[in-house]
Amino acid sequence: MTTLDRYLLRTIVGSVLMVMAVFLTLGGLFLFIGQQDDIGVGNYGALDALVFVLLNLPQQAWELMPISALIGTLVGLGGLARGSEITVMRAAGLSVWRIASAALLAGVLLAAAGALLGEVLAPPMQQMARQQKAFGKFDNISFAGRGGAWVRDGNLLVNVERQSGDAEFGGMMVFELDAQHRLRAIGRAASATADPAGGWRLSRYQESRFADDRVTVRREASRSLESNVSAEFLGIASISPGQLPSATLFRLIRHLQANDLDIGAALFAFWSRIARTVAVLFGVLVAVPFVFGSLRSSGGGARTTVGLLIGIAFFLLQRMLESGAVVFDLDPVLLAWIPTGLLAAVALILLARTR
Repeated sequence: MTTLDRYLLRTIVGSVLMVMAVFLTLGGLFLFIGQQDDIGVGNYGALDALVFVLLNLPQQAWELMPISALIGTLVGLGGLARGSEITVMRAAGLSVWRIASAALLAGVLLAAAGALLGEVLAPPMQQMARQQKAFGKFDNISFAGRGGAWVRDGNLLVNVERQSGDAEFGGMMVFELDAQHRLRAIGRAASATADPAGGWRLSRYQESRFADDRVTVRREASRSLESNVSAEFLGIASISPGQLPSATLFRLIRHLQANDLDIGAALFAFWSRIARTVAVLFGVLVAVPFVFGSLRSSGGGARTTVGLLIGIAFFLLQRMLESGAVVFDLDPVLLAWIPTGLLAAVALILLARTR
């Protein structure tokens, strides 16, 4: 690594960290404001809401990494362009591609940091945030365990493996106990939907009920379950596919395939995580051509605006395609890579046209 590489690396990474700090401050503030309706419910107080926000910051940092890389690179290299340092580099014989390759080193470092956040730090911290909120708001109901959400409601034990919608859950198991805490019945539903009037509607329900000398098995296409456990509580306690690390998602996909269940949401979440990490590299590259063009002498505000527009377009496209993968049953792998592919195409086309 040359002195020039280290200088560009330090400039870009420093600018990206500054942009990320601004985004996290704003995101944390909005998240804290969003907790105001929950403060005062049960034992959930303002300090609990602050802890909830802090524990969610790594997840926000991972989600914002591509946009922060783009805007931070624009700001960092833009400052060098305004100081004529980029012009000196070009006069010394450095090509656009040579400067882009040096900037790409910063992208690799940022992508590695993003992978660390998204795969190691963010998932357990976000799950911890959801659980401490659940304990605070619903102090009369308890849950434990690592296989999804384990919830106890009177003589019922409910296990939910994943969440597929605001009020829809899959892989729900129901364990019924008697007064002596002995197992009376085990039930399994392929999906569960919260009833607005209270309780649950279980689909494709199978139950084994134990008596003294026999086991009775019954199957129902649909069954109502009376329970005090709400969809809001399970939404806090359970984990949706988009919040799982890649290794866990891979195991979940294999489990769903082995049981002939729908893998669309999990498959999209798996490839979307990988594509989002790769997008950090192209977010850095797409910013490089702008410092040689019309934005070379512009202020930081203009460059930030351009970065925000591209970043918001990337974010909205990803969210729209996520809905398409789930609602319209389209190819989840293709949809997961479309935003990153478009970003890569824009970066390479702009670099090729830059002189």
